[in-house]
Amino acid sequence: MGTGGDGDKAAPALPLEALLALGLDQRTAENALVNSKVTANLAAVIAEAGIKECDKSVGNHLYAVATKYPTNALVHRPVLIKYVLSTKIKNPAQLDAALSFLSNTGPDSLDIKKFEESCGVGVVVSIEEIKSTVTNVLEENMEAIKEQRYHINVGTLCGQVRKRHPWGDAKAIKEEIDKRLAEILGPKTEADNIKPVKKKKEKPAKVEEKKVAVATSAPPSEEELNPYTIFPQPEENFKVHTEIFFSSGNIWRAHNTKEILEKHLKATGGKVMTRFPPEPNGYLHIGHAKAMFIDFGLAKERNGHCYLRFDDTNPEAEKKEYIDHIQEIVHWMGWEPYKVTYTSDYFQALYEHAVELIRKGLAYVDHQTAEEIKEYREKKMNSPWRDRPIEESLKLFEDMRRGLIAEGAATLRMKQDMQNENKNMSDLIAYRIKFTPHPHAGDKWCIYPSYDYAHCMVDSLENITHSLCTLEFDIRRPSYYWLLVALGLYQPYVWEYSRLNISNTVMSKRKLNRLVTEKWVDGWDDPRLLTLAGLRRRGVSSTAINSFIRGIGITRSDNSLIRVDRLEYHIREELNKTAPRTMVVLRPLKVVITNLEEGKVLDLEGKMWPDASDTDASSHYKVPFSRIVYIEKTDFRLKDSKDYYGLAPGKSVMLRYAFPIKCTDVIYGDSPDDIVEIRAEYDPLKTSKLKGVLHWVAEPTPGVEPLKVEVRLFEKLFMSENPGELEDWLGDLNPNSKEVIKDAYAVPSLATAVLGDKFQFERLGYFAVDTDSTPEKLVFNRTVTLRDSFGKAGPK
Repeated sequence: MGTGGDGDKAAPALPLEALLALGLDQRTAENALVNSKVTANLAAVIAEAGIKECDKSVGNHLYAVATKYPTNALVHRPVLIKYVLSTKIKNPAQLDAALSFLSNTGPDSLDIKKFEESCGVGVVVSIEEIKSTVTNVLEENMEAIKEQRYHINVGTLCGQVRKRHPWGDAKAIKEEIDKRLAEILGPKTEADNIKPVKKKKEKPAKVEEKKVAVATSAPPSEEELNPYTIFPQPEENFKVHTEIFFSSGNIWRAHNTKEILEKHLKATGGKVMTRFPPEPNGYLHIGHAKAMFIDFGLAKERNGHCYLRFDDTNPEAEKKEYIDHIQEIVHWMGWEPYKVTYTSDYFQALYEHAVELIRKGLAYVDHQTAEEIKEYREKKMNSPWRDRPIEESLKLFEDMRRGLIAEGAATLRMKQDMQNENKNMSDLIAYRIKFTPHPHAGDKWCIYPSYDYAHCMVDSLENITHSLCTLEFDIRRPSYYWLLVALGLYQPYVWEYSRLNISNTVMSKRKLNRLVTEKWVDGWDDPRLLTLAGLRRRGVSSTAINSFIRGIGITRSDNSLIRVDRLEYHIREELNKTAPRTMVVLRPLKVVITNLEEGKVLDLEGKMWPDASDTDASSHYKVPFSRIVYIEKTDFRLKDSKDYYGLAPGKSVMLRYAFPIKCTDVIYGDSPDDIVEIRAEYDPLKTSKLKGVLHWVAEPTPGVEPLKVEVRLFEKLFMSENPGELEDWLGDLNPNSKEVIKDAYAVPSLATAVLGDKFQFERLGYFAVDTDSTPEKLVFNRTVTLRDSFGKAGPK
């Protein structure tokens, strides 16, 4: 919704009495006279109307015409004024629709028939019709009304009535609903006055089916092939973004005027402009990978640009470590920012807009404590300082900026709507005092803007076309647009998508910070965390993460918990194609090949890839076979069974890439359970056909121990699928989430592995070289098992 006014004309002298004669209240009239633009527009509207006084309803509409009229359609303003004076346009809904129509029409010739249709001229909605529709709507919602009583969302009920009667009087609709609710429910009880507990925990998260890959013959939809088709083009950003409902019955329909949109398109060249705006107060997790996929991905798909913008409005929580990490991890994820910016780059512009907001009578300096603000919001009461004179707020805000007011003694609040059903319209804080130097801006400022104030403004200043965020910000959409409408700024297209919720982990920054700072895990890059640094250290690639994100899609469904198995599926799919095979024995059991002469070593070859050609030397690695061989302890049993394919007394198995061996003897230690050595004979002619195939490692040279490596096995960090919903979520930590095997044995070729290398340890899983590796000893992290072992006590 554009702001009206001819900024080039000087404001004529307009006495207070002239505005009071229009039916404006004292405060509105006084505030209007402070603003030169509003005064000029009011004087012009009064002159065009040719009146000196009118009733309050008409006067309020004329005031709205003066303050909201689109500048690109000034030629048609006298027409609109006639409709207001004749009461053909008589309620806020009609007026807002008329302003929207005229904004889209601009200076072009006015089609009166379409204009009247667009704003309901001649449509009469009687009180009887309103009462009848309210009755129907309440009956349709009666179950919820009886359950929620006075906690029912009245705004939603009003919206349902207004859908059927868009030109009905919004105030009359609300009054009728309030009256009927009182008749149905009776007096408020003590329970009705208690703030309802959030119902987040009452509705169990919908867990995805365990299947992660479903074969289908149906061709993929266009959205599956290109998930960004759901987003409009920049030139389409003239439609109403959202309706902002006020407790007074007024409605603002936020949208860009043609003039504002044309200015924006000229500045951007019509390109898509997005932003990825993390707070530099921690490491990024896989949820941020989804945000990057949407923000950077949309810009890339449309040949546009994406900013990496640090939302650095809280100087106490931000660290250079986090800034450096975020920039580095964004590049690792495969994205290239158009520019790296900081909200603090715009502190001066944000301050100037705050002063403008005060001058418009739309912000005030407040002295309530945080507890008092909370209490007044609950009671829907205005602050005692809400209606202080504009000049007084201007002076106090300047004192705040100069550091003359103590921290916590004052804030700047936006004058929105304290009686609004949406708490995010309850005069949100725009600025607070903090005597803390800023990591990026230095010590220039001691007042800092809030997220609610700065976020939408910087989106506008950077000419962002698509402001994309998660669904919990949906309720903040009215306050986002309220500020842009109030200042007459360009309005980006806002769209919310569902958060990425993955099982058996937490992704709240607060919870992650506790895990790290209280040392429940080994830092932000602990491979058990779903931080991007942790996933990378574990051996997961950015392409596998992006493939997973693309697979789940860009949805608005906010109640699904994605099983971590689905992420693991995408990791396996990639590593199966990219990780060469090799052999490592985690828990070695010594096997002596009694019929192989001492000192003899056979040089065999193992395949790096299952389908490697026998003639391709680059796809093979050397595997020494000697008298001393090691197999996994779990691959030997004293008692055989039909479904067991490992080694047992008197039984034969195949050693991978080598020969069949048959167990001939078992050597015990101090107890019958302590098996220290197996004696076996090998079949050099390979005459046996065996089902059981074991991985193994041999002494590379007689008497020389195989290559020792450290292997770290990771399981899910939490035992419950949704630990974040538990009160004692730390008590749900899996005590067996990490196992360190210090002395595993590996084939000699693995000695040349370096950081970044990934392998499939045959029969064990996929592993990656860890950052703790040294020239003396390699360390490997298990990235993922070969198969889904969720809920199974499979081999470790």
